[in-house]
Amino acid sequence: MSTLILLRHGESEWNRDDRFTGWTDVDLTAKGRRQALEAGRCLRQQVFDIDVAYTSVLKRAIRTLWMTLDEMDRMWIPVHTCWRLNERHYGALQGANKTEAAAQYGSDRVRQWRRCFDVRPPAIDSHDDRYPCRDRRYKYLRPDEIPVGESLKDTFSRLWPCWQHEISLALRQRKNVLVVAHGNTLRALVKHLDEISDLDIAELEIPMGVPLFYKLDADLFPVEKRYLLADSPHPPLTQAACDQLVI
Repeated sequence: MSTLILLRHGESEWNRDDRFTGWTDVDLTAKGRRQALEAGRCLRQQVFDIDVAYTSVLKRAIRTLWMTLDEMDRMWIPVHTCWRLNERHYGALQGANKTEAAAQYGSDRVRQWRRCFDVRPPAIDSHDDRYPCRDRRYKYLRPDEIPVGESLKDTFSRLWPCWQHEISLALRQRKNVLVVAHGNTLRALVKHLDEISDLDIAELEIPMGVPLFYKLDADLFPVEKRYLLADSPHPPLTQAACDQLVI
């Protein structure tokens, strides 16, 4: 059996402002930092001994991981950063307020961009200052690897090599793995692990700062799953209960 913990970063400045964030590198709010500490406290209380951690190259996820590991007294474990774990790239929507975007494009269209599995948002132009190639952390990516606007399906395809060749490898070695990432990259992983349909994935939310525990068999199929809460019993939560945790 292997243990996998999935953790969405704490509240970011653009989460607070209800803006499309994507690959824009914004930091945690004070609330987000408290959520990161609470996640670490929860994992420490429930005696989860993490062997290795993975995160994106975006500071809201990295800082959440640092603070979580610090609270667990596990800052010494190996940590791997991978651009493939970045949030879904929201293309030209990045930076836009979600309410204002709904007023401009229509709420139904914006919901499709946000929730549907295979619908892409408007693409960003390669001359735009927000185009990822202008950021030195992506300087070694091939042009075909640089997203200009992703659906959840695109996000899953992009993160698959990291899952298949790095995270899965550690799990097959029976290591306890912590993945700190983003709402949509984690939705994509949960879709794969739980075999959620393309239609039903639209209703799945991943709460910020609440560790999601999986026990996986030798073939990496889930045999147990639950959200973990500090200072409380930890029975499995229903989807309705999970929805109440969403910030």
